[in-house]
Amino acid sequence: MEAPDVPLDETQDHINEHAHESRERWVLGVALSTAILAAVAAIASLLAGQRINEGMIYQIRESDQWSYYQAKGIKAGVLESKDALLVAMGKSPDASDAAKAAQYGKEQAALSTDAKTLGQKAEADLEGHEKLASAVTFFQIGIAISAISVLTKRRAFWYVGLVSGCVGLMYFGLAFK
Repeated sequence: MEAPDVPLDETQDHINEHAHESRERWVLGVALSTAILAAVAAIASLLAGQRINEGMIYQIRESDQWSYYQAKGIKAGVLESKDALLVAMGKSPDASDAAKAAQYGKEQAALSTDAKTLGQKAEADLEGHEKLASAVTFFQIGIAISAISVLTKRRAFWYVGLVSGCVGLMYFGLAFK
């Protein structure tokens, strides 16, 4: 997954042009609020990309740990099979094999714990990414609705855009809990 794209340059330029041409003071407020929303959207977009990358790295490391876990289990199984064959042939198994099998079991327990921890970190990062991506979406909606307010000269749309920006800020904050 890639970081959400924030194509807001043209919209911001358009709002700024109208703000300079307009005699209504609230249009300057629209220009300022959309500039702030665009800046926060860009930051949220970068952070969303970072979180998805970190989450994927944790997933890869988790997968590696489970592979090591399986390898230790296979090694222990081979030793047990070897010992069972030796006993079936009437020979005594090597005492060091039992110690190795026990060591593999201990290593498996540690690998399992590590893998589960990495899985939890991956989940947290992926969840944070989703929240940041939602924040970016609400910021973009807020900017678009604010632009509509300037075009239609209806202040109510600006307020709706600000509400959308506030929802984006809520998601932004939730990404760090």
